[in-house]
Amino acid sequence: MEFGPEVIWVIPIGNGIAITQTVTTTWFIMALLIGFSIFLTRKLSIIPGKKQVVAELLVDTFYNLTESTMGKKFKNFAPYVGTLMLFIGVANISGLLGLRPPTADLNTTMALALMTFVLIHFMGFKSKGVGGYLKGFLEPMPFLLPLNILGELATPISLSFRLFGNVVGGLIIMTLVYEALGNFAVIVPAVLHAYFDLFAGLLQSFIFAMLTMVFVSLASD
Repeated sequence: MEFGPEVIWVIPIGNGIAITQTVTTTWFIMALLIGFSIFLTRKLSIIPGKKQVVAELLVDTFYNLTESTMGKKFKNFAPYVGTLMLFIGVANISGLLGLRPPTADLNTTMALALMTFVLIHFMGFKSKGVGGYLKGFLEPMPFLLPLNILGELATPISLSFRLFGNVVGGLIIMTLVYEALGNFAVIVPAVLHAYFDLFAGLLQSFIFAMLTMVFVSLASD
């Protein structure tokens, strides 16, 4: 039994570029989020309508969360944090629509983790300068340099595998449940979907965003 993403089609360029379920579902989620954003922000006015109230509520929530976690000086990270949470959240619950979650593919979670990894070190260099930031790898003792480097390299690995493991674990369990129940797969899978796709999926998006904010703020102190 294989749990990897299936190849939908192959673009005939060179040896062929495989377009998998991960890619197509990611495109769908991106189009969905872009369309939703355009829908909510059309015809903005001083006196907000129902759509604008929803948009302002989302924006305020992300800004307040970012400010309370990272401090006022990092408030401008709210658009990145909000986009990260929305994408991962929708990706994780896409299984409710019968789609394979993109976050069940290690390529997706590693790409997200590498974005955070680059951001962490960029902010560290920006706030402390090259010399000050590199000096931090020698603390508290210079001989701990190798361990400090390994610790930094472990950040994207732990971020990506945590998200990937939770999502693909739920996917495997649901697949086994469906195969075990066969034609009787009605009530039990619905309850499990509510946990693995909805609760755990949204929780993992929140955890990933929170860890991103914590790591960035720590690197910038």
